[in-house]
Amino acid sequence: MSALDQAVSDYLALRRSLGFKLEMHGRVLPQFAEFLEQREVTLITTALALEFATQPASGSVVWWHQRLAIVAGFAGYLQGSDPRHEVPSSDLLPAKFRRVIPYLYFEEQISALMAAAREIVSPLKAATYETLIGLLSVTGMRIGEAVALDRDDVELSEGRLTVRHGKNGRSREIALHPSTVTALHSYARVRDELCPHPKAPSFLVTVTGMRMNKGTIWHEFDRLRHATGLDRETLGRRARIHDVRHSFVLRILLGWYRDEVDVEAQLPLLSAFLGHTHPSDTYWYMEAAPELLAMAAERLERTWEEPS
Repeated sequence: MSALDQAVSDYLALRRSLGFKLEMHGRVLPQFAEFLEQREVTLITTALALEFATQPASGSVVWWHQRLAIVAGFAGYLQGSDPRHEVPSSDLLPAKFRRVIPYLYFEEQISALMAAAREIVSPLKAATYETLIGLLSVTGMRIGEAVALDRDDVELSEGRLTVRHGKNGRSREIALHPSTVTALHSYARVRDELCPHPKAPSFLVTVTGMRMNKGTIWHEFDRLRHATGLDRETLGRRARIHDVRHSFVLRILLGWYRDEVDVEAQLPLLSAFLGHTHPSDTYWYMEAAPELLAMAAERLERTWEEPS
């Protein structure tokens, strides 16, 4: 292992010990080390960082920006022990990130997706996908978090589950509604009957007893979406499985506004429930639904009109 390879390994290990997953970093930085070695250099310069970041030439500006930011973080780490390393500014490749506008599901559409899942030929696969969609819709979990659940993480007798090492390495507990507990009990019973000797400790299992794979889930969801007629775009948005999480959040926020709940006071609790690092991440959902913005504006208007 070269000195650069070792530095990359040490840097990634340090950052991951702090809770960062760094999946993209784990791919980009070894490529960057190889890029420098091919040029027989050991010091990072801004020019070299830019040359690497803008590969391939057909890449998007956003992709180039991300690659440069990854290299800049690594360069800053190396500069701490050798000031000759240059740290490129991210302003050299500016890019504006725009969140994908979510597709907002109606409750009957979630029910239709779960019904379509029940029609899957394999009984175990049918039960697993129906449970996955239902669980996402009532907890707002990320797909990766649901897939990562082990049996020990789902404490049905206590009415809760534990998300371990979610996004940004954060763990949290999620309280379950009694109806959700009943549904998960039913799934566990079917799972254990059809797969008595699983190969993984995961709560949700495939027909081979393994942990579910996100790529496979997206492919199967596309099929379910087509089966329920949700493959047509609505206002430029096409239904994605991740939007089940968005729809959960928006249902909560709309309910709070309709019930005249103090949303500002409750938002940090919702952020913690969702595993957001900052409440500002949750505020984004306000932009995703015009109805939410209208209700917030109406409440603000009433506040202004009230006598002090």
